[in-house]
Amino acid sequence: MVGYIGLGTRRYRAMRVIAGKYRGRPLRSLAGSDIRPTSDRLRETLFNVLTAGNPEALEGTVWMDLFAGTGAVGIEALSRGAKEVFFVETAARAAHLIEKNLQSLEITKGYRILREDLSGVLWRLQREHVAADVVFLDPPYRMQEAYQQTLVALADSSLVWAMSLVIAEHEKKFDPGGEFGSLRKTRTLVQGNAALSFYRIGGCPDLTK
Repeated sequence: MVGYIGLGTRRYRAMRVIAGKYRGRPLRSLAGSDIRPTSDRLRETLFNVLTAGNPEALEGTVWMDLFAGTGAVGIEALSRGAKEVFFVETAARAAHLIEKNLQSLEITKGYRILREDLSGVLWRLQREHVAADVVFLDPPYRMQEAYQQTLVALADSSLVWAMSLVIAEHEKKFDPGGEFGSLRKTRTLVQGNAALSFYRIGGCPDLTK
């Protein structure tokens, strides 16, 4: 259950790390702001899919957490063994919150917080020859155009390669699209009012899901 933690004059929505090194440790999100963190339940479902029963499946992986908000998804990845996470968040308050959440867990390496817009981030990371294993994007649901813009940009970048998995969180009633250049949707997983769409380069739909 999501509760609230008092801190000074502000109230913070409490979450937790689901599994791994930091299992059960609390994470915070500003209540009443535009930050809409991925729920514990949906995050648990996401990582159950990614690990498929193998707790070491994410060891050494490289992540991009776009529209990172609280950083909960990227932090979950670090807890489960990811080598590096790029938290991309342009909002100053959210970027500060990500830093606070990382500090509370005493995470001092294996991440970068990038406050540039998407085009700037893609340009910078491509010059550094970064190749992401997992890209997670979770724009505010009202910003529907951000899904297409982001997926097109990723499809045109060298950050996403043949083995990359791109995952978009969105409202159940909204379809972010099925194909963006060579990046194609392979699966949609619905939970409550939210959904996760999975994309791969040259992917084919999984008709069994």
